[in-house]
Amino acid sequence: MQLSLLENSDPRLDAEKRVSELHTLLEYHNRRYYQLDAPEISDAEYDELFRELVALEEKYPDLVIATSPTQRVGGAPAGRFRTITHRIAMLSLENATNDEEIRSKLDARIKKELGLESDAPVAYMCEPKMDGLAVELVYEDGELVVASTRGDGVTGEDVTQNIRTLRGLPLRLTGAKVPKLLEVRGEVYLSLAAFQKINNDREENGEAPFANPRNAAAGSLRQLDPRITAGRPLSMYCYAPGQVEGVEFTSQQEFLTTAAGWGLPVNPLVRRVEDVEGAVAFYRDMQEARESLPYEIDGTVVKVDSFLLQRELGVKSRSPLWAIACKFPPRQAETVLEDILLSVGRTGVITPVAQLKPVEISGVTVGRATLHNWDELAAKDIRIGDTVVVERAGDVIPAVVRVNVARRTGSERVVPPPESCPACGSTVVRIADEVAFRCMGISCPPQMRESLTHFASRGAMDIEGLGEKVVEQLLSLGLVKTVADLYRLTKDDFMRFERMGDKLASNLLGALENSKQCDLARYIYALGIRHVGERTAKALAQAFGSLENIENATVEELTSIRDIGATVAQSIFTFFTNPDNRTVIARLRELGVTPAAVAKTVGGRLSGKNFVFTGTLTRFSRDFARKLVEDQGGNVVGSVSRKTDYVIAGEEAGSKLAKARELAVTVLGEQEFLDLLEEQ
Repeated sequence: MQLSLLENSDPRLDAEKRVSELHTLLEYHNRRYYQLDAPEISDAEYDELFRELVALEEKYPDLVIATSPTQRVGGAPAGRFRTITHRIAMLSLENATNDEEIRSKLDARIKKELGLESDAPVAYMCEPKMDGLAVELVYEDGELVVASTRGDGVTGEDVTQNIRTLRGLPLRLTGAKVPKLLEVRGEVYLSLAAFQKINNDREENGEAPFANPRNAAAGSLRQLDPRITAGRPLSMYCYAPGQVEGVEFTSQQEFLTTAAGWGLPVNPLVRRVEDVEGAVAFYRDMQEARESLPYEIDGTVVKVDSFLLQRELGVKSRSPLWAIACKFPPRQAETVLEDILLSVGRTGVITPVAQLKPVEISGVTVGRATLHNWDELAAKDIRIGDTVVVERAGDVIPAVVRVNVARRTGSERVVPPPESCPACGSTVVRIADEVAFRCMGISCPPQMRESLTHFASRGAMDIEGLGEKVVEQLLSLGLVKTVADLYRLTKDDFMRFERMGDKLASNLLGALENSKQCDLARYIYALGIRHVGERTAKALAQAFGSLENIENATVEELTSIRDIGATVAQSIFTFFTNPDNRTVIARLRELGVTPAAVAKTVGGRLSGKNFVFTGTLTRFSRDFARKLVEDQGGNVVGSVSRKTDYVIAGEEAGSKLAKARELAVTVLGEQEFLDLLEEQ
């Protein structure tokens, strides 16, 4: 493509002409590079043209338009995504799992619906099934105005600013007969090379890598800051129209050909076939080719080519009768399980992870795989030294699916469940009805981020200003190793933070000091005991009156409390008998954190009575109402049952009110509730 010479003597008009020319040139070269994989100029030459456009736009800001290639870098971060309703629902496809099901689930069904003979040919359009994120683009008079995710098929999220950063996607359609309105569906994806580079960069920066290209693409497109999206080389292939005004198409093939002519990216591997055997052949071809493709595919999509037949066939439920997605079999490889590592999650769950002799599965080197839990480990009889089959099921996290027992030598070793936490040494427990083994240590390093954030939260110690970002810096600077360490912090410690001022540091210290005199129920909840929410914490505080009594309670004493069953009681008992936890609680006490003792309510007027609140209360808050009930010995529960004594109904009360009437439970309004409390 040749550059024209500027001949106009007016600098402003010369600039306007050159800017228009650069728009055309850069979009042309974007298409050659990203869609056709046939660049005509070097990256350096492209960058020189781009810099020239930037310079002209900086000199003449009024020449900057929304469709300029310079506007792909993204704007300021959004607060949240707004919702977009699709004019035509984005349906999901029925799945087939092998080529025979293309014949039986699609072709035979179509012919039956259309009243055709079994040997009558039906033409199909076949496409690789991209493993990415479905989106819809809306062009009005040729200009991209809205882009949204598929969402639930009816509504999606507005990702317009992020979509605009995709260099291979036209911001304005070109060519003949551009429609007044064009909705086009497609798949945003990440190439394998781009995926590898992103993960390498993340690991170098100490960030967790993405599990697979699809997750990376979805995460990149759904960034609130478009500048992050712009820094990740996403691509897109368009595959179907939504609503169109101004142009009519007779077939899928015609639509894809025309769309490509307008500059929209269309997968060059799409193929029109004359009958179902052609569709089966395409499926087999793609299965062979998938390992050599520069991106992930997980199957093929087969559609009736004729739009007239598509309309005649229609849809069933949430999938069209005229198309099917035929998935490839899961990809597997055999390798040696060299070790079983123990990974501690943020909630204390200890997960066995297989360390493998590295093996390549569909272009990705796999060195680790999940083993899920010890029940599965035992069921599959997986041992260190085994030769195992590893699968990237659904192209997600690799998993060990089975052992090749025939290759055992007798030297393999069984790994028993852990007795102590590999991260902190605390006792590991397996609570009844759970498959997970869990570290119960309040100071376990992998759990500290979660523990500190929860401890400081509004429903717990309510330490104002001590949110996730502050917790992150406390941990990164090594200032806190247990929740007790929060109360050892000084102003100098906080002043080491990024963007920390004297006033903010003083406010944080003040909030910590204020939290020392706390409500017992809040303190119990703040400790983060498994299965102990705010309601259970209040029940413990009311029943035992002091922290010391709860610390020394037996399982039998705990289970005697209303709504505390055996599982919850065991969890509480295990927590307070853990030596590390008792040490932390003792340190909190030494540092002045003293939860107030509670006067136990015995024999109150509402003792044994169960209350349920529903609807919007206008005269008082639910927390206030709960306190009124509990002060007189009553219980506030969440659901209506035959054991419920009163339902207090506010405005717009719904299913709970209906349930109360069904069970003949007494229903009171807000004033009637207050009257009940005042009765002598």
